[in-house]
Amino acid sequence: MTAFDAIGLDADDTLWENESFFRLTEAEFCALLGDHADPQMIADRLDRTERANLARYGYGIKGFMLSMVQTAIELTDGRIEGHRIARILDLGQEMLAHPVTLLPGVEAALDALAGRRLILVTKGDLMDQERKIAASGLADRFDAVEILADKTPEAYARVLFSHGLRPEGFAMAGNSMRSDVIPVIELGGTGIFIPHGMTWAHEHADAPDSPRLHELTSMAALPDLLARLEA
Repeated sequence: MTAFDAIGLDADDTLWENESFFRLTEAEFCALLGDHADPQMIADRLDRTERANLARYGYGIKGFMLSMVQTAIELTDGRIEGHRIARILDLGQEMLAHPVTLLPGVEAALDALAGRRLILVTKGDLMDQERKIAASGLADRFDAVEILADKTPEAYARVLFSHGLRPEGFAMAGNSMRSDVIPVIELGGTGIFIPHGMTWAHEHADAPDSPRLHELTSMAALPDLLARLEA
């Protein structure tokens, strides 16, 4: 039996849609530069640029926007027209203003988890994450919100320390094996993988061989899983 002192929940593509908006914007970006290369080549180049820029810009829409601009400049050998750069900026601003759409089962799961100590643990651009949290209407469901630059074991250790939590009493649920599950298991906590149909390839990773790894098909199943683990 495991007794959980707190439950961590990821935000993007765990509580609400996120990656689908990146992919839609990517498709528009590829169409915008379609006279310079085929769509798959443009998408691959953008993906490589975005990954290379993570150390500079971090995760989120603003870094994605800058990576689109850089990719456009490089693919056109610096000849990209001003109106196309303006359109790329428009695409990023449209993403920043996009409504927040909760995933199915999220509100019911949070209702069932009421009374537990819940911590929202997300990563990315501070202002955009704060905007989405406010727009989601879910902020008051959580005892604390942590917005991290990246989700590493060290970052999770700092979160647990700041809240007076033991790793073995902490469970983290999210759609990224790389960011939500593996770092917490490495610390000695429980990782709950809730796959999303559309997750950035950068977040993929092999599942660890651990009895503290659990997988669900949706957030709706989380309350029952926690109850079984604590029985």
